Parts: sequence; structure tokens; C-alpha cells
Amino acid sequence: MARIAVIGGGFGGLASAARLAKLGHDITLLERGKHLGGAVSTIESEGFTWDAGPTSTLLPAVIRDLFRKSGRPLEKELDLVPQDVVREHWFEDGTTVALRGGSRGVQYDAFEELAPGLGDAWCEHVSSYADDWELLRREYLERPWRPELADKATAARIFTRETLARRLRRTLREERLRLVAAHPFVADGHDIRNVPAWMGMQAYVEQNFGAWTVPGGMAGLSTALADRLETRKVDVQLDTGVRDIVVRDGRAVAVATDAGEVDADFVVCAIDPRTLPVLKQHVMRTMPAMPPVVVHLGLTGDDIPELGPETVFHGDPTLVVRTGGTAPEGGQAWTIQGRGKLAEDVVLALSRKGVNVRPHVEVRIDRSPLVQVEQNGSSPFGVLWQGRDTLRHRLGPTTPIPGVYAAGAHATPGSGLPYVGLSASLVAQEIGPA
Repeated sequence: MARIAVIGGGFGGLASAARLAKLGHDITLLERGKHLGGAVSTIESEGFTWDAGPTSTLLPAVIRDLFRKSGRPLEKELDLVPQDVVREHWFEDGTTVALRGGSRGVQYDAFEELAPGLGDAWCEHVSSYADDWELLRREYLERPWRPELADKATAARIFTRETLARRLRRTLREERLRLVAAHPFVADGHDIRNVPAWMGMQAYVEQNFGAWTVPGGMAGLSTALADRLETRKVDVQLDTGVRDIVVRDGRAVAVATDAGEVDADFVVCAIDPRTLPVLKQHVMRTMPAMPPVVVHLGLTGDDIPELGPETVFHGDPTLVVRTGGTAPEGGQAWTIQGRGKLAEDVVLALSRKGVNVRPHVEVRIDRSPLVQVEQNGSSPFGVLWQGRDTLRHRLGPTTPIPGVYAAGAHATPGSGLPYVGLSASLVAQEIGPA
């Protein structure tokens, strides 16, 4: 049995601690805040609640595998329900398209209604990622990457020079299709000219597997995992500031906290490694992807505009509206995210795009990018794509320091629960059973 210190109580830290505890290790989880969950938590005010982070998840198999490998199956803890429409796109020319998941046919029909021929163009583009998905899933996402063991063709595919922007120009001539394909990365703060082409496989995942959500908010995942840690007798230390990882004779031996040192045979960094002096030097060539401007709205009154779970209003600025929060009877809880030229208030900008909720605003909470970083301790969107070398410069699941591993949003090629959940699985594979 090894003593393992997990730094960070967000989804990456919770998932790592749960998996490693099930493998028989003695786990101590260190969280600087007063609550677990990180970005997978809830914001509440005057009877309204909003998800602080993501509201839907792709690849529910990742979440199911996490619960199965750490104890009871997911279905015995909480529900994952399919989300019929992954997101709806509103374009500046007044046209719209509802992007449904889990079916090639429904996406084909939706784009054909937008304009004849777009269904074929979209589906051919999505199908072009089938090989990328199978290779990346098998060789990179689901098991630790070993450059010394990989064949040249696999390495060339992963470290490709082709960018997503180039792929989209080559395969999609229609601007609206390019906007739909690029949206997940633009929404996360990336310039698609710096994103590798294979990241576009998200469109393939959405088409084939759909999106899922947790009734009542994604914070239910954090609550279920926190209960799992209690069952596994994980020592959870809240309100514990971590100063650094203690290294002696070239190997990690402890974590230095405000309350003293926590001895450890292994350390899992599930926070931004640049916040720890011993790891900061190894990620100096990376940058965090900054969060968008976020406004949480509590709406009341009659004739509130009707929107689906997630609606994208393209343009500059680009606005994303999520409606999945909870509210008092007769009300609605919305979250607006804004990126681009935000020269005016986002609620006013939304009204200019045809959705006016200003008369209905009862509660409003503004969260700037800086506020979100301060609340989370880092950006929940992980590492900014700056070209193919980004994969070489970020950490995870291993690090240059023996005994130190990395999980969470900053240790994955993308943000979101599936990537973060997979990062915890990779760390567990590296450390192995007791």
C-alpha cells in the first residue's frame, strides 16, 4: 500500500482519489477551498442555482467506467440522461440549426434543411475523423502514451502539422458548417489556427455518442464522488493551502501545506502545475486557456423567451446561453457566456441578437475571467493550444519528477469531463494497484 497525496478537489482530483483508493492505496486529498467539486459545482442565489462549469458531457462511458472502477456502478448513484439537442446554432444571417447527437441521419436532415447539399458535406466531414478517433482513443486517450514504443505513423498522426483551421477550409466550403465545427474550441478560448486537426473529432463523438447531463446539475457528480471517497476512507483535508511538492534525492516525498508536510510515496497534481514552484519550471512554455465572461441570470415573469439547453449565437461577440439551472416556480435560470469583442453588456448584446430577457432579470451574478480563475485556483479550461508542441510541453499523466503525476484539465489535450476523467484513469494505470 502506497501513501498518495492528491492535490486538488476538483473533478480530476476526485476521480484520481477514487480510482487509487479502490486500488488499495492510502489516499489523502488536499483541497484549498471549503468545498469539493471545483468547476463541477453549483452557484446559488435567492432560490436560483446554476452550474459553475460544464452542463453536459460527451462519452458517458468515461463516467460509467470511473464509477465501476471505484466501487458501485453509476446507475446506483445518480442518473445520466441523454440530451436530445447537443446545441442549437443561430447564425448572423438569421438561419438556425439544431445539432442533435447520437445519429448521423438526424444531423444530415438538419443541415439539409439549412441548405441542400450541406447534409452530405457535414456528414462526410464528420466521417473523416473515424480513423483519428479509433487511433487516438486506443493509443493516446485510454492508455499512457509511450513515445519510445510508438510507431512513426502513430506519432505523426498525434503530432500532426495540420491545424483544425486548415482541415475545415479543406473539407467545409460553407461558412456556417465551419462555425459549427469550430465552436467547441472557440468557446474554450482557442484559436483554431493553433489546434491540431484531429481535435475536430469531437464532432464525430457527438454524432455517434450524443451528449448527456445530470438532472439537477452536474454538481451531482461531485457529490457522488465525495460520498465514494468517504466510503473508501480517503482522508479529505479541506481549507488546506498547498505550497509545494517536497523533493528529496530527486524524488517526491511529501507535500508542503500551510499546516505542515504530508508524507507521500506518490503525489498527484490535479491543479494547474504552474501554481506549484517545483512544477512551474516544466510548464513555462504553456499558457492557460482563459475562461469567457460569464453572467448567471435568474429570470421571472411571463413570456420568457424559449431556448434549448444550449444555444450558440454566432458573431462577434459570440454568445452561448445555457438554460439548465433550477429556479423557483415560474422562473428560469440562464447562464450566458461571451467571447470576442464584448464592447457592451452581454445581456444587451443578447437582445441585439434577438433574445431580450432584460425585463425578466430578477437575479444577476457576473463572473469575469479573473473571478473564475480566482475561484477555481486556475483556469478550468486547461492549457491553451499553441500549436502541436503544446502536447510536448504540458504535463500528464507523468511528469519529469519521479513520483509526481498530473491529472485534471491541465493534463489533458482538451477540457471537459471526459478528458479529465480519462486523465485520472491514466494516472491510476501508471501507479497501479497496491
